[in-house]
Amino acid sequence: MAGAAALRRSARRIARHVAAAPSLSRNPLQQPERLLSSQSSPEHGPRGAVSGSELALYPPERVRNFSIIAHVDHGKSTLADRLLELTGTIQKGHGQPQYLDKLQVERERGITVKAQTATMFYRHTTASLDSDAPRYLLNLIDTPGHVDFSYEVSRSLAACQGALLVVDAAQGVQAQTIANFYLAFESNLSIIPVINKIDQPTADPDNVKDQLKRLFDIDPSEALLTSAKTGKGLEQVLPAVIERIPSPPGKCDSPVRMLLLDSYYDEYKGVICHVAVVDGALRKGDKIASASTGRAYEVLDVGIMHPELTPTGVLYTGQVGYVISGMRSTKEARIGDTLHQAKSTVEPLPGFKPAKHMVFSGLYPADGSDFEALSHAIEKLTCNDASVSVTKETSNALGMGFRCGFLGLLHMDVFHQRLEQEYGAQVISTIPTVPYIFEYGDGSKVQVENPAALASNPGKRVVACWEPTVIATIIIPSEYVGPVIMLCSERRGEQLEYTFIDAQRALLKYRLPLKEIIVDFYNELKGITSGYATFDYEDSEYQQSDLVKMDILLNGQPVDAMATIVHNQKAQRVGRELVEKLKKFIERQMFEITIQAAIGSKVIARETLSAMRKNVLAKCYGGDITRKKKLLEKQKEGKKRMKRVGSVDIPQEAFHELLKVSNSK
Repeated sequence: MAGAAALRRSARRIARHVAAAPSLSRNPLQQPERLLSSQSSPEHGPRGAVSGSELALYPPERVRNFSIIAHVDHGKSTLADRLLELTGTIQKGHGQPQYLDKLQVERERGITVKAQTATMFYRHTTASLDSDAPRYLLNLIDTPGHVDFSYEVSRSLAACQGALLVVDAAQGVQAQTIANFYLAFESNLSIIPVINKIDQPTADPDNVKDQLKRLFDIDPSEALLTSAKTGKGLEQVLPAVIERIPSPPGKCDSPVRMLLLDSYYDEYKGVICHVAVVDGALRKGDKIASASTGRAYEVLDVGIMHPELTPTGVLYTGQVGYVISGMRSTKEARIGDTLHQAKSTVEPLPGFKPAKHMVFSGLYPADGSDFEALSHAIEKLTCNDASVSVTKETSNALGMGFRCGFLGLLHMDVFHQRLEQEYGAQVISTIPTVPYIFEYGDGSKVQVENPAALASNPGKRVVACWEPTVIATIIIPSEYVGPVIMLCSERRGEQLEYTFIDAQRALLKYRLPLKEIIVDFYNELKGITSGYATFDYEDSEYQQSDLVKMDILLNGQPVDAMATIVHNQKAQRVGRELVEKLKKFIERQMFEITIQAAIGSKVIARETLSAMRKNVLAKCYGGDITRKKKLLEKQKEGKKRMKRVGSVDIPQEAFHELLKVSNSK
């Protein structure tokens, strides 16, 4: 027994010596770890610790600011993960794919909603162990790919001098690829094409190169072939960023001038602003002022995202980081504003176009007593999503609530989901609508975002109506051209362009009314093309149209939360479907319920929900018929009195079902 115990003690000592001994793996599959350790140089101390004196080692010519843009699901976030690992910013195998997608809704849906920034340090050298090679500071911005969040993309590109245009090697150029390319092109950015997912069995990089040449006039030899999943080809991405993307312009000796890119609210730190330093240097304790509001603030903290908030005490020309200055709300931090040294006059930087709200919807608490809780939740969430507009409104049917403007329907869905997940709010949303313009006989015009606000005033006659339109880009396999053209024609579309990208795929451009696409157009498009269609749109001008306001009446009383504006030709069909849906979801009462769809005083559709009634003739086993008639008449009078004083409860499911009908036809 003593010999066995001594043997175990000896084995433990050997194990400790082996664990402590530095060694390099002989397994060639583990060699990338050596490259990672060589990039995370000890001159920056422990991972995440960076001082201001170290940032001073990176003048503007050693800084590169670039963004990753692509269509949805082409591998942007995975590529960002690999670049963070390659530079040692995060550990390999950190166990959290899509590291920069921090919101729960982003992880559940597999999409990027908020643009995220990360600062990386990289030694640019052909010899991996050359310690004298110059080091560069790289600011990476991972952007959303869905059309609803193109506003996030445009803001991100303002802080960059170049972009990686990622294209799926199997799917090729898609609709949002085209939109994002032109956003970057109009911003005069250097564009590096990256053909990703070359490890897929159906990958065809040569065909994708031809598409890039034909659509964007990009030299095929400039395209990088990579697989973010396996790591193949990634070693050429960062050298291309350094060699092809110019350094940020700026004057190091000028007073500090910064562009405010984004802001969000933290319960402990207050408003955190993401900024790009254009001129000068920003230090902790400096006094800065806003060019738009004129308010002055003291810099309480300043640093970089590496990849989390990392205090450095200073930011230099060309660098991107965060600033905490004691702002109390994000309303003070206006996106696109210029922050500059206090008590000095500077020329404001070109800002951003204000967010254009495409869809409006009412939000009401499921329980009327929860209005204050919902108000608090919306106030907090809009601190982190400044692109939502919020105004208070009142509905006769639903009580007090809010009228919110969104960039698109997915943006609206994400906002609802975040309200429920992050704040536990239960909400009822009304039928989404778009902003219309109505002109009256006296020449006055009014913009209508809430159909209930369009009063049916006999004294003011509507003489003209305008509705917003969009330019839609649709890319589909050529065999689906016929059904897609038919779908766009049903949605009152006007064809603008019809070309072939290659032998298998066609590109269609249509001018479509915004109302026709905001609910189920994309789902129907995916359905008729077996999921192969890609869709993108940009807002266009208003066009004159024949529009009418349709009211829903319950027992003759209009329900303002269900009012909608429809095209005159489709009004009868939409009205009929609405009342049929309501009949299924409204519970039967002790009195008869009449459900009507009406345009002005004209009823265009009607359904009747019969009353639940007691069999008052059960006790009559014979006798004169007049006795039975008397009992039935008495019951009938009672039902009339009940109908006058009774109220109809509209369940939440009815509103959800109306979303699927009202704007889809």
